[in-house]
Amino acid sequence: MKLHRTEEIWLILSVGVLILSMVITGYQTFALGMGPPSNTETIDPQKVDETAPFDNPGVFEIGDNEYEVVMTLQAFGFSPNQIEVPVGAEVHFTMTSKDVVHGFQVPGTNLNAMVMPGHIQKISQTFNEPGEYLILCNEYCGAGHQVMSTTITVK
Repeated sequence: MKLHRTEEIWLILSVGVLILSMVITGYQTFALGMGPPSNTETIDPQKVDETAPFDNPGVFEIGDNEYEVVMTLQAFGFSPNQIEVPVGAEVHFTMTSKDVVHGFQVPGTNLNAMVMPGHIQKISQTFNEPGEYLILCNEYCGAGHQVMSTTITVK
């Protein structure tokens, strides 16, 4: 079968773009370390309330102006429901879900995570501005999804 000259050019360009995108993705992943996290921590979603640190959710000071927020997400609620940290504090969120996939988003920041049952999600943020920050579930989790929110108060 003989290809027309324009078909050959398009075929060569298409394969070239594919190879170039694979090379760029490989470079970013291995040389720049931009791959997805591989140290995935798991948890039995049936035993979240019995497994440390989720057996005692809350806000804990772990260093000088450094806090850890241990959270569980379940149908239409966050635990703890109110979070208060000082201005300039670096806050490490350690989260898991008890039931279905939930989202964790703080509008106006780059805090955005998917929290899945059976997995532990960790993200960090420094809050340099005082105020009240809204936390939303941005993954549809059922009929009451629209009421799933809480706040972080930064004083």
